[in-house]
Amino acid sequence: MNTGKNIVWHTTSIKREDREALLKQKGVVLWFTGLSGSGKSTVANALEKKLCEAGKLTYLLDGDNIRHGLNRDLGFSVSHRIENIRRITEVSKLFVDAGIITLTAFISPLRRDRNRVRQLLGSRFVEVFVDCSLEVCESRDPKGLYKRARTGEIKEFTGIDSPYEKPENPEIIVCTDIKSAGECAEEIISYLAANAFL
Repeated sequence: MNTGKNIVWHTTSIKREDREALLKQKGVVLWFTGLSGSGKSTVANALEKKLCEAGKLTYLLDGDNIRHGLNRDLGFSVSHRIENIRRITEVSKLFVDAGIITLTAFISPLRRDRNRVRQLLGSRFVEVFVDCSLEVCESRDPKGLYKRARTGEIKEFTGIDSPYEKPENPEIIVCTDIKSAGECAEEIISYLAANAFL
């Protein structure tokens, strides 16, 4: 455990501004949040492809992928979910410092957890609410999770027996039950361009 006694932050010669000037973009975290099956990963993938085609440096941190490595020791209890988001926040902060457009796709159901990310990253945090009704998410059910939650096989499943707190003031809302992933990605690109991230 970090007691802080023997750990000192080392200042480096190259700053975020230097990296951003080199990349001709600003480091930012696009924090995709929404129910399971809402289309977070699908929209984030579509967006990353469009940004890459435009010559932008990006990286997508996907919830499932992160749990295969960095967070494979975590389960889905409340305390583990909080730790999951804390670790992702710290990784995202490093990516922003590198000047990278970082896309994160996590349910992150609690406002307080998302607000902690916002406090740490400030203006470099863009909350993207992937708005999709529970009914549509459940009808998609790409991993069969809702079905298993409804039968009681999975406990504390977000949207069924564990709450999802919708963002109160997200920077971007995309409605994946009425628009395609490509259309949603274009909306996000328009926001990034209008706010001088690109």
